[in-house]
Amino acid sequence: MEISVISFTDKGKQLSQTVFGNWAPEKVLLFSKKDQVADVKAWTGEQFREKRAIVFVGACGIAVRMIAPWIKDKLTDSPVIVMDETGLFVIPVLSGHMGGANELAERIAHQAGAVPVITTATDVNETFAVDVFAKRQNLSVLNKDGIARVSSKVLKEEMVDIVIATDDKQLSNGILRLKPKEYVLGIGCRRGKPYEEIRDFVDKELEKIAVSMQDVRAVASIDRKKDEEGILRFANANRLPFVTFSAEQLEQVSGRFEESDFVKNNVGVGNVCERAAMAEAGEEGRLILHKTAENGMTLAVAYAPWHMKTDADDRLVLETAQSSEKKERKQNT
Repeated sequence: MEISVISFTDKGKQLSQTVFGNWAPEKVLLFSKKDQVADVKAWTGEQFREKRAIVFVGACGIAVRMIAPWIKDKLTDSPVIVMDETGLFVIPVLSGHMGGANELAERIAHQAGAVPVITTATDVNETFAVDVFAKRQNLSVLNKDGIARVSSKVLKEEMVDIVIATDDKQLSNGILRLKPKEYVLGIGCRRGKPYEEIRDFVDKELEKIAVSMQDVRAVASIDRKKDEEGILRFANANRLPFVTFSAEQLEQVSGRFEESDFVKNNVGVGNVCERAAMAEAGEEGRLILHKTAENGMTLAVAYAPWHMKTDADDRLVLETAQSSEKKERKQNT
């Protein structure tokens, strides 16, 4: 994810430079209304189209007016944050969970020595946030209206029916329907390939194998491509992590791959897209689309079976759900 920061005064500009001057790991773009941006509303629309996170260093009202024409869908809208020009408060105002604005606001507040102002109901009540759960678990939300319905029941301490499945028949049930993201894209390209060409190439090939972008969990390539603008924009536009591996790491991936002496002489390994897809997919992965090339671009797709991540937070969720289910069964007998 890239972060675009816009300030409106000299004081705000100085704060932006102080807070984001050495920011990592995301790429940060600093803008000033005084010096660079003539039309802030048009600028905001461009950030939304590029799926960048936006930080307004100024009044909350300015941010609300600027983002209003561009808001479409809570699952895809850019995360938007406001920080006052004195660096006292950091407020996520849009896409707090799925876009990651809440988490980003807390990181910015920590860097600035500010107070993060989090207002989402599940956070202030310290309850289960199903959209955060879905994001952390690599799950696509198929019916976004179910998020509010689940949250409402959670806040009332009622049982909820969440379905996690890949089968369409099973997904027709439940208040909220979550589908695992089980595919990894391995991408290689010539230096300077435009984002639009990469996007059209990938869309065309995925359509052939009946895989939707919402089923993709990551984009992978060789580390030489970690700054490749076209691939970075593609990953960013689809809110996908872009993972890279060294030639040595890719060489260690087991399997039968379509090797090229030309590629090996140039980057140190004979195949990038297939090996990168399998490196990210892991030991259970398997290629469902072998190397496909077009006009200086290559693509491979690996299937990576989904498994629940059982970290501390999600174990607590599962244990609470199981405990509530047992309690309900006991009451019904």
